[in-house]
Amino acid sequence: MLNQTLEYIHANGHELLVALGQHVAVALIATLITIVIAIPLAIALMNHRRAGEFVLQVASIIQTIPSLAILGLLIPFVGIGTVPAIIALVLYAIMPVFQNTYAGLTNIDPLLIEAADAMGVSRRYKLLRVQLPLAAPMIISGIRIGVVMIIGTATLAALIGGGGLGTYILLGIQSNNNAALLIGAVLSAALALIASGLIKLLARVKLRHLLAGLAALVVVGGGAYATVALTAPRTETITIAGKMGGEPEILINLYQDLIAADQPHLKVVLKRNFGGTSFLFKALKAKQIDIYPEFTGTVLQSLVKHPKAISHDPTQAYQDGKAALAEQFGMTLLPPMAYQNGYGLTVTAQTAAQYHLKTIADLAAHPELRAGFDPDFYQQSDGYPGLQKAYHLAFTNVKTMEPSLRYQALAQGDLDVTDAYTTDPQIQKYHLVLLKDTQAFFPPYQGSPLMLTSFAKAHPQVVRSLNRLKGRISTQDMQRMNYQVTVEHQKAATVARRYLKTHHLLKED
Repeated sequence: MLNQTLEYIHANGHELLVALGQHVAVALIATLITIVIAIPLAIALMNHRRAGEFVLQVASIIQTIPSLAILGLLIPFVGIGTVPAIIALVLYAIMPVFQNTYAGLTNIDPLLIEAADAMGVSRRYKLLRVQLPLAAPMIISGIRIGVVMIIGTATLAALIGGGGLGTYILLGIQSNNNAALLIGAVLSAALALIASGLIKLLARVKLRHLLAGLAALVVVGGGAYATVALTAPRTETITIAGKMGGEPEILINLYQDLIAADQPHLKVVLKRNFGGTSFLFKALKAKQIDIYPEFTGTVLQSLVKHPKAISHDPTQAYQDGKAALAEQFGMTLLPPMAYQNGYGLTVTAQTAAQYHLKTIADLAAHPELRAGFDPDFYQQSDGYPGLQKAYHLAFTNVKTMEPSLRYQALAQGDLDVTDAYTTDPQIQKYHLVLLKDTQAFFPPYQGSPLMLTSFAKAHPQVVRSLNRLKGRISTQDMQRMNYQVTVEHQKAATVARRYLKTHHLLKED
């Protein structure tokens, strides 16, 4: 494991440093904003107990909202990237900083306050020389808690294109790459420890010096950011995002290479491991991203209003989804690739041989087989419930489990049957057998680039570049590429470029 981790660091050193810098920048900005909001607010409310308690309750309620929900709600208003991530982090960190500052200021010994008043000092003098110094230990403690919370939660910024170390944590989870997961987690934990130690050292600095330094940091940082923003060359940027996992990352790299080859003057930015369909679709509607790969079955089931039954003919399903997206959202779904990343049922080669299983219909004669399904597949209509009716299945032993565990359970002999996506690399890794869907029960799931129609009209060359993938990439091709990324831990960019060159879609260097 140590050798794998060191090799990963050697191969991805530059990208890791960039991610580390992004993580530090997001955490630092969120921390400064939290301090600027929470401490003055606590000072303003220390003599207004009802208002102070109300703010505490509001901050507590915010902390109970799942972070992913907050990020999803922010996308339509502030877009993707670091801005919604910083807003979410500030909302979470305000609670400990405000609470500790408020508690420190309101729990000072009343005799000390009376003594200061008896001496006739001004309110400003009393605040700066008496109250804040006495409350300082509590304030510093609140800031330390808030900073550690910010650094840990900042890993979620990767879900909305904010970058940072969360990119490697998500990559490790999705591609079973323990080296990437370990590096992301260790660096994040190390950052939290270093930040906590630095705050402990800063606690020894006089308050007025600390405030002056904080103000200087805000001014210098803001000036540097403004300078970079104003002097940066004006180049059109196309943002391509992908869902979580190896396959979406392969697809967005394919898109990038094709566009860059035809239009080298365009800057193409990739947002990988962006999260689920809803995040991407909201970001596309809000024009925060320009393109992302979507599937025809997902379009018809989850994104558009489609009153009639989903056609099992791939061509018709594509046409229905394309028409609905254009009419309801002003979006363009380009022609799909050949492969389908749809549902299926799979068994080991040994089980298939023992029970003579070739099709899903063959399972009806073996209710004794142990089945284990993804929770979504187990309960949605186009999953196991519908499959039961269509094929008259009646398994006596059915379990639900996390997607990442079901293949391992199948390979270890703890299960006999499980659901699968037809391009999953585990099918190749464990030499599994996909049973034929002879009734065409599962709807088509063909991958296609999705974009706003306004973008497509403004960028006809981009459309032409992406249309070169029309009818390309077989299911076996995608299985193989997924295997290379997820199991062999090759870079998605390398795998994508190799495919394009091998199939003469990209010129040799």
